[in-house]
Amino acid sequence: MNKVILMGRLTRDPEVRYTQTSNTVVASFSLAVNRRFAKPGEERQADFINIVAWSKLGEFCGKYFKKGQQVGIIGRIQTRTWDDDQGQKHYVTEVIAEEAYFADSKRESEAGSSFENTFGNTMPGGMGGSDFEVSSSDDLPF
Repeated sequence: MNKVILMGRLTRDPEVRYTQTSNTVVASFSLAVNRRFAKPGEERQADFINIVAWSKLGEFCGKYFKKGQQVGIIGRIQTRTWDDDQGQKHYVTEVIAEEAYFADSKRESEAGSSFENTFGNTMPGGMGGSDFEVSSSDDLPF
């Protein structure tokens, strides 16, 4: 099974391009994903993971994702190789996105995207999007 679930912040706006043969949308971006633990006295480390989203998901990411936003990505790891003009072989490992979600809190997103405020916190067809909301002044029963 090849399944990856990541949550991190975009290091740059997605770069959107189109394939030459079929004019398919491809969005590429990088996520800074914090490591779970930090050594005592050191800052938490992050891994920078390349993400590729195709077709409608690529359009969605290109249109609504911005640098600094926290997002969730579900996809698969893929490796590929190619030879450059000098005959040097290059290897790359990337995550091919199959699902993408907004992961910023409501408070953080209020100053940001109006899409999140209008349509909920996930892309259409995604998980989440609950109507349940708790403000800081609500009394919780637990």
